[in-house]
Amino acid sequence: MSPDDDSGPAEASETSGERASTDIAPVVDDAIAAAADAIQQGAAVVYPTKTVYGLGADATDADAINRVYEIKGRPRSNPLSVAFTDRGMAEQYVTPTDRERAFMKRFLPGPVTVLVDREEAFPDVLTADRDTVGVRVPDSAVARELVRRAGPITATSANESGSPSVRRVESLAAGVREAVGSVIDTGETPGTESTVVDIESGDIHRRGALADEIETWLAEH
Repeated sequence: MSPDDDSGPAEASETSGERASTDIAPVVDDAIAAAADAIQQGAAVVYPTKTVYGLGADATDADAINRVYEIKGRPRSNPLSVAFTDRGMAEQYVTPTDRERAFMKRFLPGPVTVLVDREEAFPDVLTADRDTVGVRVPDSAVARELVRRAGPITATSANESGSPSVRRVESLAAGVREAVGSVIDTGETPGTESTVVDIESGDIHRRGALADEIETWLAEH
């Protein structure tokens, strides 16, 4: 999923998510609180990023993850990525290599999914039994604040499988809207897809935002 400004990578404090709520309008903050509560009760929610709207559920709960697959009609052979509020939270759940850590420091938060070795915290269904998990730190104060309150959540687009990604809440499929526990609506998103990259192999699995810069970084490091 391609969940603040996607124009370039940003250096971010490890505690940036803790300060996010100070920049969020009260009505949106209320929506975040409702969504975090829904996630903690096992529901999936729709949340905005600076790319497209995402479908989030507890990334450590197999039942909640299965619910995301069902809502999207997504084949379980396709793994889901995980959104974290910052790199510090990510490293509580995964152990990146030195090269992966350097890459994450350069490009996260941002529209990038980094494949790293999976840890036991994540159920098999999340990763489709693969040995890696996609790590996201959305470049969005709203998304990061939601994760700060709810814990790591799934990072996948809020569309039915095979349909276009959703940039406006009004474009949500009826089945998705009816199946989720909460929706955070902050208006239209830019719509750029994230780049998915395996740092250790140097492979870009999906070219999206910042792909050329990422390719240059891989060649130089």
